[in-house]
Amino acid sequence: MFSSVAHLARANPFNAPHLQLVHDGLAGPSSSPAGPPGAPRRPRKLAAAAVEEYSCEYGSMKFYALCGFGGVLSCGLTHTAVVPLDLVKCRMQVDPQKYKGIFNGFSVTLKEDGVRGLAKGWAPTFLGYSMQGLCKFGFYEVFKVLYSNMLGEENAYLWRTSLYLAASASAEFFADIALAPMEAAKVRIQTQPGYANTLRDAAPKMYKEEGLKAFYKGVAPLWMRQIPYTMMKFACFERTVEALYKFVVPKPRSECSKAEQLVVTFVAGYIAGVFCAIVSHPADSVVSVLNKEKGSSASQVLQRLGFKGVWKGLFARIIMIGTLTALQWFIYDSVKVYFRLPRPPPPEMPESLKKKLGLTQ
Repeated sequence: MFSSVAHLARANPFNAPHLQLVHDGLAGPSSSPAGPPGAPRRPRKLAAAAVEEYSCEYGSMKFYALCGFGGVLSCGLTHTAVVPLDLVKCRMQVDPQKYKGIFNGFSVTLKEDGVRGLAKGWAPTFLGYSMQGLCKFGFYEVFKVLYSNMLGEENAYLWRTSLYLAASASAEFFADIALAPMEAAKVRIQTQPGYANTLRDAAPKMYKEEGLKAFYKGVAPLWMRQIPYTMMKFACFERTVEALYKFVVPKPRSECSKAEQLVVTFVAGYIAGVFCAIVSHPADSVVSVLNKEKGSSASQVLQRLGFKGVWKGLFARIIMIGTLTALQWFIYDSVKVYFRLPRPPPPEMPESLKKKLGLTQ
């Protein structure tokens, strides 16, 4: 029993590089992908077949462009699909006395606005999150390759969790700048009755009242919400995929069908989404209230809400973000499969590092 506990502790996906290195090393030479001595050319043939299979080279401009397109579909479509739940969540955050819970929130909204009222804010949601997805996924691939090259093969493997965190944070910084104007308009439409019913009405009115500041005053709280969210989304997803293939899936990824690989993607995405919702929810509450009110600062809103107030609507957001994140990763990976983009397998210890540690014979 104790040996199994120790094994699980070493398998912790957020383990320190040295401990993770020792754990990976325990697998020994048997984990090496090299074939038997009599077939030295097999890896070359596999590599050649892989090159022929892909529509572009990993790290090329076409690769980044199609990854960005995958991000547009994954974020734009999924966020638009859950607009009714997002609307109720935002109203619970800005007016908890009126909207006391998820079901009560839906009931009150249906009575006041009808079924059509649940779709309020769909246009800025679609446009804003499509732009965010373009930057989030496209730039993540760019920064991951950039930082990997800066670290070198061995350090990129040892510090891969930190690499995922840094690449996702860098990508989200730019993604939120693209999202901020549409997010501000969305919250105004959804949480201020009578202000505006469409983006065409809301945007000119916001500009007339506050100028460009109306569209970007929420960018700092957006960074507070989205950067931790995205860091968790990508790092947790990457390490969960790695752990699933190592400890749960009964065969190597190379032997799994495309459909089986997409199932693993969906499961890992949902697990990552639950953690994403928790770490980013307080900032999400601040963003919702801040975009509703004129002249308030993020610190003033945070102080007024208090500890209990910033956690209002968490359950709704866990349901929304868990499902959302799983679907986003599923759509994104499906786009890669459809366009035959390179999809590197979970990272393995470089041969040079194995030689240094005496793990090869």
